[in-house]
Amino acid sequence: MTIKNTLPKIGLLYLDYVLRFFDKSNFKGWPDKIEQVTYHWGNDKARFIAEVKRKKIDVLIGNIPATAYETFRDIARSLPNVRFLPSLDSQFANKSKENVTHFCRKYNLPAPHTEIFYIPEKAKKYLASTQYPKIIKRSYGPSNYGGYFVHKVDSYEQALALLNEKNYYPVYVQDFIPMEADIRVMLVGHKPVCAFWRRPPEGEWLTNTSQGGSMDYQDVPKNVLELAVLASKAANAEYWACDIALGKDGKLRILECATAFAAFPYIRDWIGQYLMWLLSDGRFIKPNIPLYNWEELGKIDSRLLRTMRHIGFSRYTPSQDCGELFSRMDDENYPILDTKYSAQEEWPSEIWNYQDNFKLQGIVVSAKTLKTVPGSDETTQLNSYPSMQFDDAQIREILSQVKGIGEKMIDEIMNTFGAHGVVEALNTAPEQLCTVKNLKDKKLEKILTHWQQVAKSCH
Repeated sequence: MTIKNTLPKIGLLYLDYVLRFFDKSNFKGWPDKIEQVTYHWGNDKARFIAEVKRKKIDVLIGNIPATAYETFRDIARSLPNVRFLPSLDSQFANKSKENVTHFCRKYNLPAPHTEIFYIPEKAKKYLASTQYPKIIKRSYGPSNYGGYFVHKVDSYEQALALLNEKNYYPVYVQDFIPMEADIRVMLVGHKPVCAFWRRPPEGEWLTNTSQGGSMDYQDVPKNVLELAVLASKAANAEYWACDIALGKDGKLRILECATAFAAFPYIRDWIGQYLMWLLSDGRFIKPNIPLYNWEELGKIDSRLLRTMRHIGFSRYTPSQDCGELFSRMDDENYPILDTKYSAQEEWPSEIWNYQDNFKLQGIVVSAKTLKTVPGSDETTQLNSYPSMQFDDAQIREILSQVKGIGEKMIDEIMNTFGAHGVVEALNTAPEQLCTVKNLKDKKLEKILTHWQQVAKSCH
């Protein structure tokens, strides 16, 4: 392989109010300056594009949240000479569960049977005739945030009551699959680098640890790893994670997949090392990450794992007396592979952006203030809310009525988002509020429940 004398100029892509996945320290040893560019939401496209051009960035590295995905589709087209890592196509599944369904269907990957409805009457007709139980999820965005946007319904009446309360749009319905457990697999260059079981508590069905589920790293089946590798290769993803359900019927099904996932710092370091190898044409060595490393690292207390950085493995050269070799960690089982760059779009928005291309005419709660915030430059209408105006004082009053939300937290929410920002987040991507210190899943659920009650009272 010919080694290039010059390296591409790297820029780390950040967005206001969004937690950062990468830091410069994840690219240890990169000799050139690594730039940073931050998207400020609102009408920031032109300024952002100009900054990328001014800094002469060749590669932009970073995940894009669901509320900015279509915006960055446009930005990428305006920067044809800039490579996005992960590519916008490999981030297609990040935007919504609907996109995960389209992805799995295209590549014939096993997943629960799913129906998606943009016309409420069709959803009601299906729900009136289908077999129960069913799972109804909020489609928009990749994360369930502890399972709070995933609901099991046992009858048509329960389904209607849920949809009337939550106003999820589109209506995303899956067959309920009784599970033994699910398995999260993380991959770098299509190689599994971490995998663990998540098991539901006795008598429950959600596996999320925040809901009482347990996790362990031992004896993840090889067919689970193989399915995750298939999905990663189909997405052409530089890094990737799959949540795979092991049903009580013994079958595997993909529940979620995305380039956006929670990962310990040392895994982000491995991704950085891989991207350095990928971009340097051989100047930096490919990281060596032994298969099943997670079984040993998983024995370390998670509080310590969260602080460990730059974990490295040398290549194992066996010595032998009797000709026997332990081959379980043979790197050739799942080698780290290159991901081929393509300038062609696999998932063009003109075809696949159903959230904008097909939507009912609806009205969304608005606010008097005009502060630009996450999601404010998108027109996606996920819920049908009454037309109302809220100013800062009214939003503060609404938040103060939520148990467990004190004045200090309200101040932080308002200072970060403003009235308009709070409304936008609650209407489209509530998880953004979790960027506020100490605002976790349970408090977010309380805020959402109260917000829906406020919205209903405005009819």
